[in-house]
Amino acid sequence: MAALKALTRYCSYLFHGLLTLFLLAISSLALATGARTLHLGMLPWTGSTLTYVVFLGSLYGLISVVLAIRGSWTVLFFLWSLGVVVLLVKGYIFSGYHFSTGEAPKVCGLMLASAIALIGSWSAMWFRAERRGRY
Repeated sequence: MAALKALTRYCSYLFHGLLTLFLLAISSLALATGARTLHLGMLPWTGSTLTYVVFLGSLYGLISVVLAIRGSWTVLFFLWSLGVVVLLVKGYIFSGYHFSTGEAPKVCGLMLASAIALIGSWSAMWFRAERRGRY
């Protein structure tokens, strides 16, 4: 059981690390080039607000991933993971978003990966508490 918890925790770090770096890159590029707008129809924001929300959100996510890997403030990482799952489910399932051809399986994989990462972030939150209790 400990190996499964460790595996989900490491997969969670990897998934959210890559996600935050990708989001940081596209939002930074949009801000640097003066585009000021991204087109992410699954998110509730539009225009320049979306660009700033993605930029600041990805910074928060990256900081929370780094802190969780270091073993401190793991609750921030769990909140980030929960926010990602909520935004994915709300944006793709409970909104008027329409899938293009071949997009649905990719989105299902993304939502499954984020759900597994949420379990891993929950495990990371309690992993530190277990280690403190042993020593």
